[in-house]
Amino acid sequence: MGKPGKIEVVPTKPYSTQTDLSLAYSPGVAEPCLEIEKDPNDAYEYTDKGNLVAVISNGTAVLGLGDIGALAGKPVMEGKGLLFKIFAGIDVFDIEVNEKDPEKFIQTVKAISPTFGGINLEDIKAPECFEIEARLRAELDIPVMHDDQHGTAIITSAGLLNALEIVGKKIEEVQIVVNGAGAAANSCARLYILLGARRENVIMVDSKGVISSDRSNLTPQKKEFATERKNIKTLADAVHGADVFLGLSVADVLTKEMVRTMAKDPIVFALANPNPEISYADAMDSRGDILFATGRSDYPNQINNVLGFPYIFRGALDVRATSINEEMKKAAVLAIAELAKKPVPDVVNAAYNLNKITFGRSYIIPKPLDPRLLTTVAPAVAKAAIASGVARKPITDWEAYNTKLRELMGYDNKMLRHFSETARQNPKRVVFSEANHLNMLKAAISAKSEGVCFPVLLGNEERIAKMAEENNIDLTGIEIVNLRHDREEERRARYAKILTGKCGRDGMTLTDALEKMFDRSYFGMMMVETGDADAMITGAYTNFIENINAAKQVIGIREGVKHIAAMHIVNNKKGTFFLADTLFNRHPDTETLIDIARLTYQAVKFFAHDPVIAMVSYSNFGVDKQGSPASVHRVVDTLHKICPEMIVDGEIQVNFALNRALRDEKFPFSKLKNKDVNTLIFPNLSSANTASKMLLEMGTADMIGPIQMGLNKPIHILDVESSVRDIVNMTIIAVIDAIVAEQKKQNQIGDLQ
Repeated sequence: MGKPGKIEVVPTKPYSTQTDLSLAYSPGVAEPCLEIEKDPNDAYEYTDKGNLVAVISNGTAVLGLGDIGALAGKPVMEGKGLLFKIFAGIDVFDIEVNEKDPEKFIQTVKAISPTFGGINLEDIKAPECFEIEARLRAELDIPVMHDDQHGTAIITSAGLLNALEIVGKKIEEVQIVVNGAGAAANSCARLYILLGARRENVIMVDSKGVISSDRSNLTPQKKEFATERKNIKTLADAVHGADVFLGLSVADVLTKEMVRTMAKDPIVFALANPNPEISYADAMDSRGDILFATGRSDYPNQINNVLGFPYIFRGALDVRATSINEEMKKAAVLAIAELAKKPVPDVVNAAYNLNKITFGRSYIIPKPLDPRLLTTVAPAVAKAAIASGVARKPITDWEAYNTKLRELMGYDNKMLRHFSETARQNPKRVVFSEANHLNMLKAAISAKSEGVCFPVLLGNEERIAKMAEENNIDLTGIEIVNLRHDREEERRARYAKILTGKCGRDGMTLTDALEKMFDRSYFGMMMVETGDADAMITGAYTNFIENINAAKQVIGIREGVKHIAAMHIVNNKKGTFFLADTLFNRHPDTETLIDIARLTYQAVKFFAHDPVIAMVSYSNFGVDKQGSPASVHRVVDTLHKICPEMIVDGEIQVNFALNRALRDEKFPFSKLKNKDVNTLIFPNLSSANTASKMLLEMGTADMIGPIQMGLNKPIHILDVESSVRDIVNMTIIAVIDAIVAEQKKQNQIGDLQ
């Protein structure tokens, strides 16, 4: 599709004028060249070396495909580069080396190493991979890691530590069986021993049986784990009475009968892909006290290397480490393990079939799309590099470093991708009320093809079919509801009766309500209100005031607030920011601004950010005692009293709000001191809407919104003439909203029971 491949090179400096080009290349480029000649470390200052990793392979052990050659492995290496970029902001060149001789391969990598800040070795078969990595680690002064070995070891170690804690066992006492004797198996066993396991308690099994000291022709790596026990020869012998089974081999080698012979509360990591050593169903059926993990995403406790390598290299690069040593690996293990014990944000909870994710047998390790991994693992690795003496550029301001990490990842690159994955795991019925407009129709079809929702199109089926035919749109499997059709008469009557019951004391008669059921906004919202649908997208082509009024009547405002508001999420090079209210309240009074601030605080928390809120205006802290500054001043004073948990201050001008150094110098008394503002509450709709539209049209930011805040159910009202992508993005948000709402409802029912 489109441009071939998964990655590309993107310029980071201006290039539109002759001056730009002369600086980027000739003659201006000579200056940094001369500086680097005098001091090679300046390459980190003037080039991308410090953020550039080589993913290098000779294609001799590609995924489960085996020795398919260097070129055939290129799609995998590009994919690895994609993961580095989207999870940790690291640039990658994939290098496919057509050389199987270890010595020649080593010399090739050494020759090109000055280009890079780190090297990720990938898909190189054992035992050659051991020699290659060991030599390159010893002979180069940049981080080198063979991820097939150490990535698996780090993630399984984190899972193992947590699993042992859950079942109440100590790593130095457990009996461990490792089925498989390749690169990953050896590295896992070594790391387990580093973490406290006893070498004599580790049994390794290969295709010929238990690796024992009486076997001949063992490789040095196998000899390291050869057992002296003479009474065990087979895998069945090894697992009898064992506490832990680690499978890095082939499918279906571990039977239910074998699992039943293991010790109490057995820990089984069956990591063969795509089919594990024992299936999830068989493992669960074998015994009730099993703690089970696989490499698959469709079962609990997925062991996935992406939990580690992007963040390990991020931390290593950021301190210019000369290597990735055992201390850094151990730090990554402990950081990943500890993250699983922390409360999970709503956006992560929502991804897993409405279950409240908590540390336990079904959640021993973070999910791969947990947005906290970057700010958890990378600093831990960087600190370990500094403590172990391999960092050439130690970090001293850790708060600033964490801020840099948060800013590094764009919203659209990470947060929205996570939401899409969440929605795909639990798609909802979403009403598209304006399906007779092309962009809305395209967005509905696109959202269905991406698997994030089951669209329900409101409109005339003949008109929609004609528009689809003219634009080559496939309507197969799409539900279309013509609310004006006679067959919907019973539903219109039912909806009207319900609406009259809600609004009868506000002057709405049954006749009025029946008439409103011919309006797509009212009909679609009633579908959501009655549970015939889960969410609704509207507003791209209709009057938003009419939509607001309909939503208030049909859906109602959330308990505890009297107003609704809208928020835009903005991402630019400085990070992710939240702007409110960008759609609903034209001239908010004090009470309305308080509700906007409280709703925005809750929404920002929902999106896994800690809100630091600036109430902005055109003056600072009481300078102007009239108009909107005075109103904002009263709002802040009230919020400080009734919501002491909120980090909020103002009134303050935008430049002071976003410039921490300037703000802290000028206003040291502010509650925002030493903090980076990520949330802006505007004094009126004009300023908020203008700011968001200006950022969008100037191309300085990616933007998602408006996200409604305050309604009882997921009704999202779009900006006029939203693009197809905008509508799809808001559909994803609406599905997440519906998932969380359903989860909260289930939790409330559980509490009552």
